[in-house]
Amino acid sequence: MRPLLHRMTPVVVAGLVLTGCATGTVRGQASPGPGEPVDVPAQHLPVTGVSEDPIDQFARNALADLEAFWTQAYPAHFGGEYTPLAGYFSVDSADLDESAYPETGIGCEDSSTPPEDVAGNAFYDPVCDVIAYDRSLLQELSDDHGRLLVPVVMAHEFGHAMQGRFGFAASGRSIQDETQADCLAGAWTRWVADGGSRHLSLREPELDDVVRGFLLLRDDVGSDPDDVEAHGSYFDRVSAFYDGFDTGLATCRDAFGEDRLFTAAEFQPTDLDQGNAAFDDIVTWVGTTLPAFWGEVFPDALGSEFDAPEVAGFQGDAPDCAGLEDRDLGYCRDDRTVYIDESELAVPAYDEIGDFALATAMALPYALAVRDQAGLSVDDGAAMWSAVCLTGWYEAQWYDDAFGELLEAEISPGDLDEAVQFLLQYGVDDRVFPDVDTSGFELVGAFRTGFLDGGEACELGG
Repeated sequence: MRPLLHRMTPVVVAGLVLTGCATGTVRGQASPGPGEPVDVPAQHLPVTGVSEDPIDQFARNALADLEAFWTQAYPAHFGGEYTPLAGYFSVDSADLDESAYPETGIGCEDSSTPPEDVAGNAFYDPVCDVIAYDRSLLQELSDDHGRLLVPVVMAHEFGHAMQGRFGFAASGRSIQDETQADCLAGAWTRWVADGGSRHLSLREPELDDVVRGFLLLRDDVGSDPDDVEAHGSYFDRVSAFYDGFDTGLATCRDAFGEDRLFTAAEFQPTDLDQGNAAFDDIVTWVGTTLPAFWGEVFPDALGSEFDAPEVAGFQGDAPDCAGLEDRDLGYCRDDRTVYIDESELAVPAYDEIGDFALATAMALPYALAVRDQAGLSVDDGAAMWSAVCLTGWYEAQWYDDAFGELLEAEISPGDLDEAVQFLLQYGVDDRVFPDVDTSGFELVGAFRTGFLDGGEACELGG
């Protein structure tokens, strides 16, 4: 049986896929284009092998809106006129009809793919300049992860088609091309959210479904980031998509060079149990590094010494403190204590997601304690956003091995993915962040901002 999260004594710092690809913040209601979305007639956008199934119509609608977007966007950001793709192919791997395709199969004579090889996949063929997809796969993605993941898959492949025009990564690294395609898909998704689309609409909660769907599409944890088919970690892919959505195509064009940060990494011999530390160890390590980190950066940020809060666990019944009623996680101003429910949150998050889900759970209310000491709010939307951002900043120190003099524990592949999963699964729960109208997509964006840009971006201090 695991012990309670004991109150901890502060210490002083010693010194801080798509599996077969070929080659701002949203607030309020997102809207469709000028009028209700309308289906694209088949004759206006031919797809070889297409059926009358709704999923094929949905894919065609996405492709038509992608053509409209890139017709305008390509000249503005990449120079030259947009060149339409040579064609599109739909395959039903569950009920394959080979007679629906020409003798060259999927693609063209110079790069022919048998229809059965499209099963479970969607890809862009740069030789033939075509996109092919398995509609059974698209239907499965839609059923399991929400309808918007289907057009995002199309947008990712369309991104590869645009790379075929302006150039793939000079380094030859697949992970650069794949995450840049995610960024391009994010920029297009923002265009849809802003009402540019004629054939699709976007509802804000669907963005949460999309980023959850990226968990299915990431590389396996511990995969080689230099593999010829590497797509990136969960954090890498979600971060790239958010880049495009938040800052647009100029970022997608300019921020995916050889110096881009990728968190995907192979496991090392020291990464036991797939990189997951024992429950008690992660509690101890986080309880050591949080006060150490804040003890060092707080004076620089706010000009005063940091007085670390207590950290305590409870079982089921929240402590008697205003604002913690019916909560699994929170900060109590009255006794300056960070509280976490072990039975309902700490243990399940650790067991279901991993050790860095628990680290994230502990760091979030701790960041609220930091804000309290800084004289800032702790119970509104700005406080929640800032706490998530500050948690990203803190976890970036683990990534940079800044705690090496405190303990022999380094971040493992997949740890940052676990932080993102925690925010999407638990962060949107009122028992974690009550009465705050914030989507999981926004929380992930805040975490990413802190991780990449540091504390100055997290609204701490004047």
